Amino acid sequence: MADYLPLIGFVFFGLFSPGPNVILITASGARFGFKLTVPHIFGVALGVGVIAFVTGIGIGALLTALPALTLVLKIIASLWILWMAYNLWNADPTKKTSRDRPFTFIEAVLFQWVNPKVWAVALSATAYVAMLTPLDQATALALTFSGINLGVCTFWATAGSLLSYLLTNPTAWRVFMRTMAVALAGFSLLLFL
Repeated sequence: MADYLPLIGFVFFGLFSPGPNVILITASGARFGFKLTVPHIFGVALGVGVIAFVTGIGIGALLTALPALTLVLKIIASLWILWMAYNLWNADPTKKTSRDRPFTFIEAVLFQWVNPKVWAVALSATAYVAMLTPLDQATALALTFSGINLGVCTFWATAGSLLSYLLTNPTAWRVFMRTMAVALAGFSLLLFL
């Protein structure tokens, strides 16, 4: 276990710091409450584990070797993140529509495939398990990423749901959601730096 402490620390700080998942989970917790955000939490936890696993077996090296594929993924990720930021910007808690709902489990899993922060952390984390066989690397990364991210997402969803008690009027909600939208849009720009 002591051999994995550096990996655990790196993954924790990589996933706990603000990025698309943290912003979306916090906003979902604030907007829909913790209970309705649970499928999103589990989807993110599984999705990052899958990304970490495929990175460990070599897909990450393939992305590094093919800059054109990396650019395509960055463009797709940026467009998707900007679309989510647009939706957060226009979210109005006083006007709920049938399309107004948290991420589903599947949507959260699939989002990880274009979440550049997860790929970056997973690629960097491979250095901590380089001494293992590819399958052992993939397994160690997947278990570490999923386990830690389950706790991280639970924390941020809880924080978001507690924030809802402070956001008692439409102006406060609008400021919060637009702040989350700007942060998300800003992250999409960082992809190209």
